[in-house]
Amino acid sequence: MKKLLFCLVAGAFLCSCGVTVKSPIAGAIFTDMVSGNAVTSNKLATKVGTSTATGYLGLIATGDASYQTAAKNAGITKISHVDERNFSILGIYTVYETIVYGE
Repeated sequence: MKKLLFCLVAGAFLCSCGVTVKSPIAGAIFTDMVSGNAVTSNKLATKVGTSTATGYLGLIATGDASYQTAAKNAGITKISHVDERNFSILGIYTVYETIVYGE
């Protein structure tokens, strides 16, 4: 019984540490970076909208990090460009944020 419990706990820890966010560069312990994702021919504007998805322990993921939601949150109808923010601590807590710029 102790061996089974040990294997389950060890497996849970090993699985959660292997989960990372989508990122061009990811740190095994900590990741916090912003990178470009998409560009259009529309002119640069001052409105900025965000949308977020969050993950816990590599077991639960929730949220809406879509371009559409980010644009809607800021009242953007013409997207100029899109960035993404990736944040992770040991794969236990992860955040993926879409940042939309436009008018």
